Amino acid sequence: MNAPSKPKISEQEAAQIVLNTIRRPVLMLNAEGAISYANADAEDFFRSSATMLARTTLAKLVPFGSPILTLVDQVRERYAPVNEYRVDVSSPRLGIEKVVDAYAAPVPELPGSVVIMLQERSMAEKIDRQMTHRSAARSVTGLAAMLAHEIKNPLSGIRGAAQLLESTVSDEDRTLTQLIRDETDRIVSLVDRMEVFSDERPIERFPVNIHVVLDHVKTLAKSGFARNIRFEEHYDPSLPPVHANRDQLIQVFLNLVKNAAEAIGHREDGEIVLSTAFRPGMRVSVPGTQVRVSLPLEFCVEDNGGGVPDDILPILFDPFITTKPNGSGLGLALVAKIVGDHGGIIECDSTGRGTVFRVLMPAWKDSAEPDASSEDNA
Repeated sequence: MNAPSKPKISEQEAAQIVLNTIRRPVLMLNAEGAISYANADAEDFFRSSATMLARTTLAKLVPFGSPILTLVDQVRERYAPVNEYRVDVSSPRLGIEKVVDAYAAPVPELPGSVVIMLQERSMAEKIDRQMTHRSAARSVTGLAAMLAHEIKNPLSGIRGAAQLLESTVSDEDRTLTQLIRDETDRIVSLVDRMEVFSDERPIERFPVNIHVVLDHVKTLAKSGFARNIRFEEHYDPSLPPVHANRDQLIQVFLNLVKNAAEAIGHREDGEIVLSTAFRPGMRVSVPGTQVRVSLPLEFCVEDNGGGVPDDILPILFDPFITTKPNGSGLGLALVAKIVGDHGGIIECDSTGRGTVFRVLMPAWKDSAEPDASSEDNA
């Protein structure tokens, strides 16, 4: 018996398949500037279907005076391909921090038409920042070990001396000895928190259901610091387990949810959104090797608070950076360390309308399964 023949496809259908396979937004503009074609990634990027995009022009999709529009004009004038790097296309429609590299070329068969391909840069730059966060955390590791040894011992002597003095001084002076004790305890507490950075023991990791972790964190928050805040969950129920330490994950998300609650403050419409999703295309290179690790699991904590100041955002995960009057600036640095120790990435997007903390983590793989991502040396 002959094998069934494969259905034939036209050249146009083949081209459509190829363009939809390209994981980059691709558009074609006609001579009037209207969009005559958009691939699947362009639909996702511009948040519109190809049918809707065909009814508009590029000028209506990008910010006024965008360099991409100038790029199109240059292609038509030179009748040659042109590249433009680090083009900001941020807008309410596309979202914040949309920075792309743009490639544009003429279409010889269709005079006046231009093909544009975009490559989003934001994720690559966020990964670079994450490497910086990890380096900063390693710097604190050495500082923490030194502080624990050189400062805690003298502090215990100071506290003991103040306690002895308390029984021999007047009531008026006793207030001062109590102040010495309280401030000494506060410094010891700070050093104890920093000692966590010097813990280099291997992490015990198991398959963890992230939704159980997030529900536990939500229960803790609702019974305490977030009792007046509304929670929303947008979970992907088909998500595989995350390869992580459950207790440390609870520490990470409890810290992020607490930050969100503090950002919201006393707003009556305060809301925290917990979401999970599967992003199979996300891979990062391991420094010093050709190995690429897949980080397909995305967990987000979003609030509708006042946002993070622009000058703080790039260094938010550095130690001792805080916007709180009484904050130590170690909470988010510790979160970045824990996520980094798990082989993951954490980033923050913020506007005046709220903040999103996004955590990307590896999925659990059975030890018997080959890790395809580790074999990908391309």
